[in-house]
Amino acid sequence: MTMYRICIIGNFSGRNAGDAAILGGLLHDLSKRYSGCTFLIPTINTRFVAQTYAAYNVTPVGLMPWNLSVKIFGWPLLRSVLSADLILVTDAILFDYKLMNPLYNYLSTLALALPLAKKRGIPVVLYNVSLGPVYTKIGRSCLNRVLNSSEIVLLRDRESRTLLQELQPSFPSERVFQTADCALNTIPGDQDRLVQIQTKEGILTGSRPWMSFNISSYIDVYMRGYKGKGFGRDKFLEIMARVLESACREFGVNPLMVVTQPMDIPINKELLARARDGHRVKIISNTEYSYRDLALVLSKVDLHIGMRTHSLILASSVLTPVVGIIATPKNRGFMCSIEQEERMIEFDHFSEEIVHKVLQTTWYNRHKIKQGLAPIIAREKKKAEGAADLLRKYLCACSGEAGRI
Repeated sequence: MTMYRICIIGNFSGRNAGDAAILGGLLHDLSKRYSGCTFLIPTINTRFVAQTYAAYNVTPVGLMPWNLSVKIFGWPLLRSVLSADLILVTDAILFDYKLMNPLYNYLSTLALALPLAKKRGIPVVLYNVSLGPVYTKIGRSCLNRVLNSSEIVLLRDRESRTLLQELQPSFPSERVFQTADCALNTIPGDQDRLVQIQTKEGILTGSRPWMSFNISSYIDVYMRGYKGKGFGRDKFLEIMARVLESACREFGVNPLMVVTQPMDIPINKELLARARDGHRVKIISNTEYSYRDLALVLSKVDLHIGMRTHSLILASSVLTPVVGIIATPKNRGFMCSIEQEERMIEFDHFSEEIVHKVLQTTWYNRHKIKQGLAPIIAREKKKAEGAADLLRKYLCACSGEAGRI
């Protein structure tokens, strides 16, 4: 039987629960359809990949200096790309922020490596990705090189399609597909795991409903355009502290902070320090719990207000109503894809009154919203999983058809 080598490129360090969920969903969807595959996973944390995805045929590829690599830039990635039968680029790594620094940026390195794969006849697929943002001329050039190296482009949001049409108006439409985020198909932990978390953390018990909050340490970046306009980090935290207090007071909820990236823990603690009785609020993070655990926790709250894209994705994947703080284009794209535009809060209109009003409307209609989400999320999950079927012509031997030797 032919063993196909699939190189999966994304940000899989284990520090971000959303990225971990993306890889978990992708491996599940592909392994369900194609039995004869081994997955090459470039990562700075080989132990995390080996342990977290032990159920799949994964080969972690180290990206540390002793592997002759500066994160993504180095020999290991090039070797993985050129030895693969298929290359999948996923997640939201095709942006030009700190473009020439491989510690932060993937795009510049992929703009060098993927054209080499194309010359070797190795198919490249942009798999359930977001494109951009790209603000610089060289960034746009790099993204164009990546697009020109790709066989097909599977986009998880409409904004990415708009950017693609802007960059390459003549890009063949038959090679572009609208899909969805792999993390939508996250399988939450089971009831036994829920009991363990409840017992250890003292959460999700009692008669009062629960509301979860997620904020990001990137607030300074998001607020850069608001400096000098009476809005910044301190103002944001004060608003969110008052919102948390009013939610407890008006809705009678127990609040819970859900962190999907460890760098966000300090700002969550700072928020709670500003809120009345904030010292009583628990912080649940992926430093201790897996992405499946976080999805399980989010499935038991009545409403989630989130700033990190994948906190919104994990919550909605288990049909928890979400309110999205639109800190990035990714957030807007996802909220639009699940038809929740009415529950988006843009920073242009960010105030205690507006946030509370959106929360209030969502809270009192949460059961109806949950029912409405069910068919929408089912559709999006099907789109995310169905992306794997578009790889059949590249993996024909693995799906029981005649393939290359």
